Amino acid sequence: MEFADVVRRRRMVRDYDPDRPVPPQVRERLLEHAIRAPSAGFSQGWAFLVLESPQERERFWAATAGEGAPDRWLSRMRRAPLLIVPLSHKAAYLDRYAEPDKGWEDRDERRWPVPYWDVDTGMAALLMLLTAVDEGLGACFFGIPPGRVEGFRSAFGVPEAYSPVGCVSVGFPGGEDVRSPSLRRGRRTVEEVVHRGHW
Repeated sequence: MEFADVVRRRRMVRDYDPDRPVPPQVRERLLEHAIRAPSAGFSQGWAFLVLESPQERERFWAATAGEGAPDRWLSRMRRAPLLIVPLSHKAAYLDRYAEPDKGWEDRDERRWPVPYWDVDTGMAALLMLLTAVDEGLGACFFGIPPGRVEGFRSAFGVPEAYSPVGCVSVGFPGGEDVRSPSLRRGRRTVEEVVHRGHW
């Protein structure tokens, strides 16, 4: 598939065929492409928790979705056969920029204009989303509610130094073509968002 087609066809898929697992070689390509994302100072401060078995996925949903019957969104999302949780590792960046070639002598995070550890991990997640499209799969990036992060950590033994930036669900699209109601707003044009030379 041409790259322009991959970008044009990328969308968040919210329904999956539960009977079609993601082929192992495709799963590995998703991860191999993710680690090609840019990272400040080549810090590569990320990790990826891969959840494939029904037991692992159920444990994820139990930790992050809470009690009660799942709503329509959650019922469809739970059918995804593959969940990948990208985690950022802030300490990797603070350590890297305290090394001699970077010129900082301390690990003061106030030097950072934005949390690059989260930005770079988000870019890795985007590469997984694009790879899924290129492989003929669907994928969706969604967040873990702040009040559920500690439960998630506990359920999977995630060290405190790693923070989930969200989750990527992956699979073959299901029968429902579920579009977000937000799409009714329409995509903003280049002319609306680009400022050339001045605001």
